[in-house]
Amino acid sequence: MKDNDTKRLSRLTAILTQLQTKRLLTAAELAEKFSVSKRTIYRDIKALEKADVPILTEEGKGYALMDGYRMPSVMFTESEANALITAEQLILKNKDASFVRDYVEAIGKIKSVLRNHTKDKVNLLANRTLSGQNADNNRTSNNLSTLQLALTNFNLVKIKYYSPENNQTTERTIEPFAIYTAQENWLLVAFCRLRNDYRAFRLDRVESLLVLDQTFEPHQITFEMYFEICRKKCSAPLP
Repeated sequence: MKDNDTKRLSRLTAILTQLQTKRLLTAAELAEKFSVSKRTIYRDIKALEKADVPILTEEGKGYALMDGYRMPSVMFTESEANALITAEQLILKNKDASFVRDYVEAIGKIKSVLRNHTKDKVNLLANRTLSGQNADNNRTSNNLSTLQLALTNFNLVKIKYYSPENNQTTERTIEPFAIYTAQENWLLVAFCRLRNDYRAFRLDRVESLLVLDQTFEPHQITFEMYFEICRKKCSAPLP
């Protein structure tokens, strides 16, 4: 096989992986990703279609795989497997129990497709990798997975939230917007209907939560806009 053919075959496989990872991809995005022209991407897409890969073209939006289509099991390189195992050791130290549980289940499925000699090596690496974070393996929350689903499905959430500043627990209905981590604790950014404003809630202070069947309109702000709002609040002069 010629070198150009080998490169193209690798690119076609990578394009298929990208399409399986994201719902929609434009020719421009794929061209930038693989450092080729859009015309080359057009030819690659046609080649995949001729190979009976069910690629859908959404006019003006991009390419997507037909819902339900999946590639055969992916074979990971040793370096890729090592990266996943290293991430596992960091995640095992996370303070949210639901996140740890879901990742362990996911990494177990990934390990199942590794070749035997790679499994032996990643298990060795796992035993020789140590994270100094959260040395006592404290689990301070168990709601991250539930809130992730509420966020992506635009479900309202009712929470009981403890505020140590005034030693009070309040009930709030919130619209989850984003999640980030700081100093080993997860924070949920949400629009709080009680305060009629965006707030950041530490998950270890959520005493209980209930995901409601009601949905809300997707938020139009971005992370950058949210942090800019916070910056302005902090710099505003006192009344």
